[in-house]
Amino acid sequence: MPRSQFIDPAEVRKSGFIKFQDIPVNQYSKTIEDEKANYSTEDFLRIYRDMLIIREFESMINSVKTTGEYNGVPYNHPGPAHLSIGQEAAAVGQAYHLDKDDYIFGSHRSHGEIIAKGLSAIEKLSDDELMKVMESYFDGAILRIVEGKQKDKNNAKELAIDFLIYGTLAEIFARETGFHKGLGGSMHAFFTPFGIYPNNAIVGGSADIAVGAALYKKVNQQKGIVIANIGDASLGCGPVWEAICLATMDQFKKLWEEPYRGGLPLIFNFFNNLYGMGGQTYGETMGFEILARFGAGVNPEQMHAERVDGYNPLAVIDAIKRKKKILEEKKGPVLLDTLTYRFSGHSPSDASSYRTKEEIDTWMEADAIKSYRNDLVAADVASDDKFEEIVENTKVLIDKIYKLAINDEVSPRMNLVKNPDQIADFMFSNQKIEKMDDREPEVLIPKEENPRVKQIKRKVRTATENGKPVSPNRVFSYRDAIFEAILDKFYTDPTLIAYGEENRDWGGAFAVYRGLTEALPYHRLFNTSISEGAIVGSAVGYGMCGGRALVELMYCDFLGRAGDEVFNQLSKWQAMSAGVLKMPVVVRVSVGSKYGAQHSQDWTSLCAHIPGLKVVFPATPYDAKGLMNSALAGTDPVIFFESQRLYGIGEEFAPEGVPEGYYEVPIGEPDVKKEGNDITILTVGATLYRAMEAAKILEEKYGL
Repeated sequence: MPRSQFIDPAEVRKSGFIKFQDIPVNQYSKTIEDEKANYSTEDFLRIYRDMLIIREFESMINSVKTTGEYNGVPYNHPGPAHLSIGQEAAAVGQAYHLDKDDYIFGSHRSHGEIIAKGLSAIEKLSDDELMKVMESYFDGAILRIVEGKQKDKNNAKELAIDFLIYGTLAEIFARETGFHKGLGGSMHAFFTPFGIYPNNAIVGGSADIAVGAALYKKVNQQKGIVIANIGDASLGCGPVWEAICLATMDQFKKLWEEPYRGGLPLIFNFFNNLYGMGGQTYGETMGFEILARFGAGVNPEQMHAERVDGYNPLAVIDAIKRKKKILEEKKGPVLLDTLTYRFSGHSPSDASSYRTKEEIDTWMEADAIKSYRNDLVAADVASDDKFEEIVENTKVLIDKIYKLAINDEVSPRMNLVKNPDQIADFMFSNQKIEKMDDREPEVLIPKEENPRVKQIKRKVRTATENGKPVSPNRVFSYRDAIFEAILDKFYTDPTLIAYGEENRDWGGAFAVYRGLTEALPYHRLFNTSISEGAIVGSAVGYGMCGGRALVELMYCDFLGRAGDEVFNQLSKWQAMSAGVLKMPVVVRVSVGSKYGAQHSQDWTSLCAHIPGLKVVFPATPYDAKGLMNSALAGTDPVIFFESQRLYGIGEEFAPEGVPEGYYEVPIGEPDVKKEGNDITILTVGATLYRAMEAAKILEEKYGL
């Protein structure tokens, strides 16, 4: 059904005022004594241990980058190292209540988030579950490296911690034994079995991807929440605002049916360390002063926005617990302004000349690790000796993992001399999967009862009949062919969703989707805000979490608005993940022919030059249906170009016309439309028909 929201001018033209609610700022005020009812001694100490592991891990990397060694053991790491030293309380506090079903996405500064989330997942998983994860991941290759090197050989959790720290460090050091064979490195590390999804080198790059992950959980009724961990400076990035707009669409709460109705299970968590590279967001490059105020302008709930003191792990734990409850009640999404500070520069080469030594020293004096420990000692939770034991154990752990990760025998790099095609082999997954989940797809009517299906049944599936052209009203057209392939997949794959600009109410751009509205509920076919970046970016998140997405940007010229999402995200995650992730996403765009310089460009060559994208431009109804079938059956990202000049044409080349049943046209193989011996003309898209005219002239006039 189309949307049914009535906009009454008498209502919207009324005079009045917008009233805002107070936004909480650092309201947590409990003492350790107060919290003893909520935490055991072991809980308090584990929080400290987790912060300390992150601090020592990143201090080790900083030492390697600045001095070329750690604990006297030399190593040269030429790769990046964007450290979060000082932000440990925020990361550990966030992760405390999260389990493997809760997904986090991060930024380029996310080592601490990875470790914190992994340690939290380890704590909550049983020994059997942990062993299953470690034994199955890359057939136990990482497990075999760390196995047997623990104090307690029978302690699965101790083993899992070694596994987590080693897999992360080996990935940062570009080792083949890393969590994705060193192909992602420092800024792209992740480990999905623990709910740790990709971090991102592009500022704010995880925002719209996380929206897609939350959409996946919502549409497919999956457990858990999603958190986008991005920095304060990312609020200056368009994709972050687009992500917020997409995530807060009213249709989720007003138009979607139960059990899908309600807000997305998503937290936009801004780790607000007050700087973006060398720019000071507080007082210089931004004007918000307190980042949480941004939520006020987004929706009536103000995104449940709040600033929390990220220097107190218990304050962050409290906030996440409360916000998680909001999401479980389907009232999301949430905006969290987690105040923190990084002692280190943007990277080890950054001398922090943009801030004073006095400022850094003042923040270091308030260091969360020191203050939290002092508070626990003062509250008689544990003695200093116990904390010193944790410190010593942590140093032993990181030293052990460091030596394993830099050992070329134990942790080799990918041998590109021996096998130069390894990276290329990961560029595409080249799989065929009929359905991404084994359940019945949710539809509104049987396929054969669809009014457009009935109409198409009466059409002629060739361009000519009895030697004469079939009229436009009777011919099975290029747009019919695309519709037929898409409709079939909706009745096959329960995870498939289609969205973009004007998808639901106009029958889609150029009437390709006419008939889908009658067939599909809102959560499988919906309009979005005109946010091309977020449309594609959310499809990336939806795909990497296990769903299949079909998104439309209407005109291929609008790919420029989604440049990062298409060229940096959609195309690269399969390769950077060493094949761990799949990307079953199809992006439909049309090539215009009458609307001028910003609506009539053919950007096929631009997309074809991007490694990791499959690009098609069918020129006939037969090819359009077959290629769409291939695109929607595969696990690789496909940019599907369509010419507006071709939407109404019939099939001229396949003698039997376009088959009613399912078939595929292989992606990447050329097709011969007219055979000959003298000249070869290569065409793409609609130029086929001009080339056929030229071939006719050459044949008739010149005998070629």
